[in-house]
This record gives sequence, structure tokens and C-alpha cells, in this order.
Amino acid sequence: MNCEVFKLKELDVEQFEIQDVLQCILHTIMFHRASGLIYPKNVDLELFEITYMQCNDVVIERKIDEKITQFINKVKKHPNQKHQICVSFYESKNKQTSWFTKKVEHRYWEHWYVNLNVAHHPKLDSGKSRNSKVVNPEESAPDEREARHSGLELSLREVLFQIINFVKEKKDHIPSIENLEGASFPFEITISRFCFWDGTAQENAPAWQSTMLG
Repeated sequence: MNCEVFKLKELDVEQFEIQDVLQCILHTIMFHRASGLIYPKNVDLELFEITYMQCNDVVIERKIDEKITQFINKVKKHPNQKHQICVSFYESKNKQTSWFTKKVEHRYWEHWYVNLNVAHHPKLDSGKSRNSKVVNPEESAPDEREARHSGLELSLREVLFQIINFVKEKKDHIPSIENLEGASFPFEITISRFCFWDGTAQENAPAWQSTMLG
């Protein structure tokens, strides 16, 4: 099976911005790969002047929230590093391994790699409210921070357009819809332990080919 790999533009973020950035990107991917019945809703980001679409599906929302929480906890343990999160879509196939046992084979047909370069500023993170864009001028130059924030917002918009363009351009690899349950194809979200930014594989990332699960 042909598996498409989409690597999105790397974003420079601070810890307090991770929640908004990942919510926007991950939900946008899921919305554009939704194949079941959905009830779309618009969501306005708190830190950026950006509105994105959600499938309005509790299962998808729960999985995304859980992974973002895990991602943020990982970043806190390993600050000032590049981190990666991946959304993978797959088909599940039962494979007979013996007369009495079967294994479920995950045949991946699409990977989305989201790359974040996270800067850590303890004073800013602890004093920053997610509901406010105002920063104490004694902690940082206002003009510099405003320019950085505007640059991130522009880059985030570019990532959203990347997702839309990828979805429009790449369709032949998508499997047929047979007895699909829920709003989405089967998917998983994984957080890599180590990232290599030259395009090679990384530890703890989903395999690009079929993976056997017991």
C-alpha cells in the first residue's frame, strides 16, 4: 500500500503557545480527513487571530487533548529542544499467524509530521495568561515579542494552507470507505522521543510500513 508522508513547516514556539498551535494543526488535519458524519464547528484561537474547523467529535477531541497534554509534559522535561508529533492514518487487517491465533496488522497509508522548535522562558510562561496577549514590558522588549508573535501567526497560517494543499493534491492513496465507524478513518497520534531534521527516521515514531500489533 502506498503511504504518503507530509512534513509540515517547522514552527518556533514558546511553551504557552503549544496548546493553541497543536489544537489548530491537529484538528485541521482531522477535519480534512473526516469521512463519516460530522457536525463541523468553528473555533477561534485565544492567542492568534485564526479560526479553524473541528469535527465536533468527542472521541477525536479526547485523543487530541490527551496527546497535547503528553506533548507539553515532555517539553517541560526537555526544554529548548525540537519536538515532533505525528498523526497517522491506517487500515486494520486481521492476519492469521497460526491455527489458533490472529494478529491485527496496521497498514499505514498516511503520516503527518508536525515539528515544533520550543523555546523556554520560565518567567514568561509562568506570568503569561492564555487569555491575554499582553506581556510585562520589563520581561521582554514589546516590539520584539510582538514581531515574533506576528511571525508565528503568519507561519501557522502557512501550515494550515500546507494541509489544505496536501489534501487537494494527494488523494489516490486514500483507501475505500467500508463499514467506517465514527467520523474518521482509524488513526493514532504519536510523539517522537528523538527527532532528526534531515528527513531520516526517528526513535518512537510510527513505522512508515506495516506494523504488527498483538
